[in-house]
Amino acid sequence: MPTTSTKSRNSAIVQYAVPRRGLPSAASLRKWAGARVLIRIVGEREGRRLNKAFRGKDKATNVLSFAYGDMRGDIVLCHPVIAREARAQGKPLAAHYAHLVVHGVLHLRGHDHAKKRDAARMERAEIRILRRLGFADPYE
Repeated sequence: MPTTSTKSRNSAIVQYAVPRRGLPSAASLRKWAGARVLIRIVGEREGRRLNKAFRGKDKATNVLSFAYGDMRGDIVLCHPVIAREARAQGKPLAAHYAHLVVHGVLHLRGHDHAKKRDAARMERAEIRILRRLGFADPYE
C-alpha cells in the first residue's frame, strides 16, 4: 500500500502505510505526541523488518522510537500488533494508540525502562500525560 502523509506546521507528521479505516486520526496522533516527530503506522511485515534491523528481534513489535537528538525522531507504530494487544487487554484501540504514542515520545526524550527504577519513572510519566489527555491509567 502506498504511504499517505498528513502534516501540520509545527506538529507531528503522520504517515499511514496501512489502510486508515478504523485508525486514530492524524489530528489525534499529533495531539497525543505533542512534539515535532514523524509518526508512521505500518503493517506486520514492515514492523518485523524494522525490529529485526534495528533491535535484532525477528518479530513485529508495537512501537519503535528512533531518536535524532534535540528531542526529535521517528515513532513507528505497528497496527496489527497494537490492535491485537488492545483486544487482548480489553482496551479501546484509541487509548492503546495514545499510550504507545506517549511511550514513544518519552523514549525520544531520553526515558528508558530497562531498569525497574527507570521503568517506574517512565510509567508515572505516561500515566500523568495520558490523564491530561483524557485517558485512563493504561496499567490498571
